[in-house]
Amino acid sequence: MENKKRILTGDRTTGKLHLGHYVGSLQNRVKLQNDYETFILLADVQALTTHFENPQLINGSIYDVAIDNLSIGLDPEKVSIIQQSQIPYIAELTIFYSMLVSVNTLRHNPTIKTEAKNYGYDDMTYGFLGYPVSQAADITFCKAHLVPVGDDQLPHIEQTRKIVRRFNDLYHGNLIEPEAMLSSTPRLMGLDGNAKMGKSLGNAIYLSDDADTVNQKVRSAVTDKSRISVKDPGHPEVCAVSKYHQVFNPGEYDNICEMCRGSAIGCVACKKKLSETLNALLDPFREKRAYYEAHKDVVRELLQTGTDKANRIGKETLQEVKEAMSICLK
Repeated sequence: MENKKRILTGDRTTGKLHLGHYVGSLQNRVKLQNDYETFILLADVQALTTHFENPQLINGSIYDVAIDNLSIGLDPEKVSIIQQSQIPYIAELTIFYSMLVSVNTLRHNPTIKTEAKNYGYDDMTYGFLGYPVSQAADITFCKAHLVPVGDDQLPHIEQTRKIVRRFNDLYHGNLIEPEAMLSSTPRLMGLDGNAKMGKSLGNAIYLSDDADTVNQKVRSAVTDKSRISVKDPGHPEVCAVSKYHQVFNPGEYDNICEMCRGSAIGCVACKKKLSETLNALLDPFREKRAYYEAHKDVVRELLQTGTDKANRIGKETLQEVKEAMSICLK
């Protein structure tokens, strides 16, 4: 592990994870875990920036999100799953870094502006506005070299890089300037045809859904609204089910599109084929989930072990930061 570069990635603890998370990041984590020392952050502090009035959801989601990560194939011997709120060094680093960023810079962060609009925040809380600073602490406390992100998170990573550069220039520090590892996978659309699959939109298939639930959700998915009967030629380019076949059934995608356009397959049959594909993907995840849900003591121990490791590293990083800033007792 000592010679491997470090990756920091993670999830907000605001509910169970869905196929959009799997396509966008989780499947990549499984591929990367053999080549990098990986930290999976359960971002319960970040979750408070938008769900501070519902701490019960956040608390209940800690195990759900941890089990989601374990169920898809992450090896607890290779990755460290850590709880953000239980690492005080992140909070301390956030305070120090906040001295290096102006309020105007945060207000003009495009991701902050977009998220504030999505949540209807006319008056942002200090925590919401300052989240990019907290994220810089998330990334640098463990000296992460790489941060896998979607393109919407690139402004946050750039803000972290600016904080690191400013800190190192001012205090002759030796913080690692992280690189963004941009996901090449397109965002998975919702079953309702919405451009985004989201927890709050009611258009998601969850990794924890059983086979019957998946079948039901796929049956209700939006298809080609202009196609009235099987005999009518279809238009797969406007069909949500077609987009799912493209992602999860790429070997048959072109043939399915051809049959759709040629009226050789109807929407019901097409949806059934998708359900079979998705359930085949999810079945091994369900088996692992069942084990961890029946052994939450194992999950608790894994979280504690990972968080203890993170605190050992964070303590060293904070000491180096304080020494560089000349605020340590000599």
